[in-house]
Amino acid sequence: MRRRRWIGDMMSNIIEISDFSSPGLELFARLTEAQLRNRLEPERGVFIAESPKVIALALDAGCAPVSLLVERKQIAGQAREIIARCPGVPVYTADDDLLARLTGYRLARGVLCAMRRPRLPSVEELCAGARRVAILENIMDSTNVGAIVRSAAALNIDAVLVTPSCSDPLCRRAVRVSMGTVFQVPWTRIGGDSAEWPQPGIERVRKLGFKLVGMALSDTAVSIEDPRLAAEEKLAIVLGTEGYGLSPRTVAGCDYIARIPMSHKVDSLNVAAASAVAFWQLRPR
Repeated sequence: MRRRRWIGDMMSNIIEISDFSSPGLELFARLTEAQLRNRLEPERGVFIAESPKVIALALDAGCAPVSLLVERKQIAGQAREIIARCPGVPVYTADDDLLARLTGYRLARGVLCAMRRPRLPSVEELCAGARRVAILENIMDSTNVGAIVRSAAALNIDAVLVTPSCSDPLCRRAVRVSMGTVFQVPWTRIGGDSAEWPQPGIERVRKLGFKLVGMALSDTAVSIEDPRLAAEEKLAIVLGTEGYGLSPRTVAGCDYIARIPMSHKVDSLNVAAASAVAFWQLRPR
C-alpha cells in the first residue's frame, strides 16, 4: 500500500490499496461475521457499519472506529464529514470497482467503517423503566432483524432482547437494513447459550414485571386487538423464527398468545411486517 497525506481543511492518513493481502484489510474482506465478533477484544470484537448516515449514528452512540474503507471519489464527498470525525483512524481507499472485488459487494454510499462492539447491558439494566420490549426468538435472517429493530425505533418499543441463537443485530446487513436504528434502540442478549432460553429467560423477564405475549398461529390465540393486551402496564412482545414461529415451550410459557387477524386466506405475515403491526397495536394506552 502507498500512504499519502491528504491536506485540506482537515487532515487524515489516506492509504491507497495496492495489495488485497495487506494488513488492515482483513476486517473488510477476509473475516466472517463470527470472526469479527471475536476480533481485537474477545468480549467485544468488531462490527461493520455501512454508509455515512449509519456510521454517523454509530459514532453518535459512542461506538469507537477502528478503520475506514472509502471509495476514492467519496473522500472529498459523502465520506468527508465521517473522516473528519475519525482523526487518526486509517482510511483505506481505491476506486469502487476494486473495492467491490475486495469486499464482494458494492459499498452503500461508498463507505464502510470497522468499529469496536459496545458493551451490552444486562437484561435488568436494559429493562429498567421500560414499558414495551420486543423479544426476538431465534430469528435467523439478518434482514428481518434489521427491519424489526427499525420498526421498534419508529413505534416506541423501549428495548429489544435477542435470544442466543438469534442473528446478530450488529452484523453488517442488519445494521444497514435498520438504517442505524440499532444504535438508537437499546438491545442486549438474553442468555449466553441456548440452555437459557426459553427457560429461565422467560422467568427472568416476568420477574421484571412484564407479561409476555407470544405472536403465534394458534387456535387458542386471542386477536391482537384484544383490549387486555394494550392495557398491560409492562408487555414483552415475543416474535418467533421464520417459518416455524415460536417454539412450543415458549408458547407454553407466555401469559398471552395473540395473532393478527388475516383475510383472503392468508395465514400470516413475514415476521418483520408482523412486528410493525404488533408494535403499533400493542403500544401502551
